[in-house]
Amino acid sequence: MRALTKERPINAVELCFTGPSEKRAEAIFMIEALGFVDTSSIPWREAFPEVDDAALPGISLRAARRREGISQERLSIITGIPQRHVSEMENGKRPIGKETAKRLAKALSTSYKVFL
Repeated sequence: MRALTKERPINAVELCFTGPSEKRAEAIFMIEALGFVDTSSIPWREAFPEVDDAALPGISLRAARRREGISQERLSIITGIPQRHVSEMENGKRPIGKETAKRLAKALSTSYKVFL
């Protein structure tokens, strides 16, 4: 079970500003001086450059399977896809075709498009 590692203050407020990009650093400095924290994020592809597009369907398959609490063996039984193929798809060694994606999506209660 996941546990929160840090409680957020109850009286917190989130702010969003639009302005000239060249003033961003100055604005952040001034707002932080007031006790605010910059929680802006970066695109996930910048955070994980080692993940290439070819690996995404397998990562999505593994995540959907784990979210549903289903083993590769059980998914194999439900879909009729050999367990070895499920493993190869998750590890990016076997492509996931459209029909296979539809069978997986039905078993995992998601859209088949996440596997393509």
